[in-house]
Parts: sequence; C-alpha cells; structure tokens
Amino acid sequence: MNTKFPRRRRSLVEKFAGPEIDALLVTHPADWYYLTGFTGESGALIVSQRATTLITDGRFVGQAKGETAGVNVSLQKASLLESTGEFLAASRIKSIGFDPTQMSVAQLSTMRKATGRGCRWIPAQGLVAALRMRKDAQELAVMRRAAILAGHVVEHALTLLKTGVREFEIAAEIEYQMRKRGASGAAFETIVAFGERAALPHARPTAKRLKKNELVVLDLGAILAHYCSDITRTIYFGKAPERIRQWYKAVQDAQVAAIAAVKNGVKCGDVDAAARQVLVSHGLDKYFVHSTGHGLGLEVHEDPRIARGQTKHLEPGNVVTIEPGIYIEDVGGIRIEDDVAVHEDRIEVLTRFTRDLIEI
Repeated sequence: MNTKFPRRRRSLVEKFAGPEIDALLVTHPADWYYLTGFTGESGALIVSQRATTLITDGRFVGQAKGETAGVNVSLQKASLLESTGEFLAASRIKSIGFDPTQMSVAQLSTMRKATGRGCRWIPAQGLVAALRMRKDAQELAVMRRAAILAGHVVEHALTLLKTGVREFEIAAEIEYQMRKRGASGAAFETIVAFGERAALPHARPTAKRLKKNELVVLDLGAILAHYCSDITRTIYFGKAPERIRQWYKAVQDAQVAAIAAVKNGVKCGDVDAAARQVLVSHGLDKYFVHSTGHGLGLEVHEDPRIARGQTKHLEPGNVVTIEPGIYIEDVGGIRIEDDVAVHEDRIEVLTRFTRDLIEI
C-alpha cells in the first residue's frame, strides 16, 4: 500500500482540524490526485478527521476504487454539486471549508442550498496548495528526471532547425519525442517561435517557416509520472550580430543573478528583483514584461510565484522556474528558463541543458 496519500491527508487535517472546520471540500483535480491518487476527470473530495470520501460519476467509480486506498467512493446520483451537497447534509457536517479560488459563486450557491442552513461554509484558501509546494524526496526525484528528459528533447529539436521548416512541425516533433522518451504528454502547449514572432512570450506555433538570421525560442515541458518540467532556450539561426549577443548576455546574467538569489528563507520578490536589477543595468528592463518565475509540480503553474512584491519565503522542497526574458517588437525575444529546487542548505538546478547562446 502506498502510504504517501494517507500521510498527506493527515497533514491536511492537521491544518484545518479544530472548532472552525469539520471537513474540507476539495474540487481541484490536481489537489484530489495529491491526496488520494485518483486521476479521474470529475469528482468532489471531502476530507475530515473521521473519513475521506470521493464522490464521482459512473465513468470513474471503478477507476477510483482501483487507484485509491482508505477512501470511500460514492456514486453521484444527481449532478455532482447536488450529490455532494446531499452527502454533506446527510453526514451532518456543521462546518465545511472550501477554496474560494476553486469554486464559483454559482457553485457555492448550489452547495449551500443542498446542505441547508445547518452547514456553515468557511473560506479556506490554499490549504492543499501549501502542502503541494513542499516536494518530498520522491517527488523531487521524478521532477529531476522530467527536467533532464526535457533537456534531451531540446537537444534533439536543435537538429531539426533547417531553413524552411515550420514552427508547428518543430512543435509536433518535440511533443512526439517527449512521449517516445517516456513522458505521458506535454505540460503545456509547446512554444516554437521564429524571428519577430519570438517577441510574443506565449507564441503558439504557426506555419511560419524558419529563415536565416532569425531568433528561435523553444519553450517546452514534459509530464513524467504526473509531475511537470519547464525549460526555455533561445537559439540564433545563423551567426548572431553583436547586438543579439549583448542582449543574450544580459538575459543570461539576469538569470544567473536570480538563481544565485534562490535560497531557503529568501522572499520570492527578492529573487524577481535580482533579475530585474541586471536588466536595469543594461537598459533592457522595459522589455521584461512578465514575472521571473513560478512554482512547478503537478501543474506547470503553481505556488510560489517569483514575481514583484511577493513576500512568501522560499522553503525546502519548493521547485520554481527562473525565466527572465526580453521581447523587442519587430526583432524577436530572448528567454532562458530552468527549473530550480530549494533544499535546506543549497539549491539544485534540475534542468541540465547548456544556457550559452547556440548558433546554428
């Protein structure tokens, strides 16, 4: 029996148990997987000191029983919200915690009607997310492998960059290579952007063909055993002019500074500031239009955020991306991204592929 899921549920109960909340309603798929191992697409999880119950429809009941242990699986008989509300009312739970970021006003209204006045609904934001932020050794081992896999895929993708190849051809090959190397899929839609389109931070692949003397941005991530990786590399297809070399070095220096700032106990906003200060010194800060990074784990974007003004302190087990970039209209963009794990007394860069400028 896998003991990690019961252990996680016990840790969760310790966070909310007491006079205020009797049980917590979990409606986010990544959260219920973290707590039970259930990988289905529809469900509602109720966690209390006494028991854990998963309510789902007929498509997933058998799957839920096979994937979980110590979890009561209940077949929904009406809509998911109505069935969940009826279960809570029948259980005589007097106070239920819920994450307001994972439930709409309409959904909450339906639940309240189903449970009646005898149940209080108490906002309890981020309780599972706080547990998920601190990866254990087993999770880190999987994420390390996912990051290394992503680096191998980048290396392969470089061999495909030829005059006339289209962005979506490269993207398709990247996602095929992920699966061929053991990933269950892409962590997000692969970004492949040539030339001026590289100035779009989240450019979706198009039929644009690669020409000589263009910037190429490759941003990809693999899902391996449920955990995500995320890596970006920028290539120059040709011999890079001095201006591009200077810009690339500035972004590289910004990333080095930010990675150096990543430490146990450091504020996330201070890591972001370390990258920005370097770009300010190069007069390029106005071209840096997003945050320096984000948490990584079961989802490609999760807590903690590495952004301006973030006061959350990094903790052992956090895995964050460090990805400064600059985006210059009519020229292109330069971004370098790596996955960094925080340990008690050190940090570990999980992605292993070279960060130096590559010219093809």
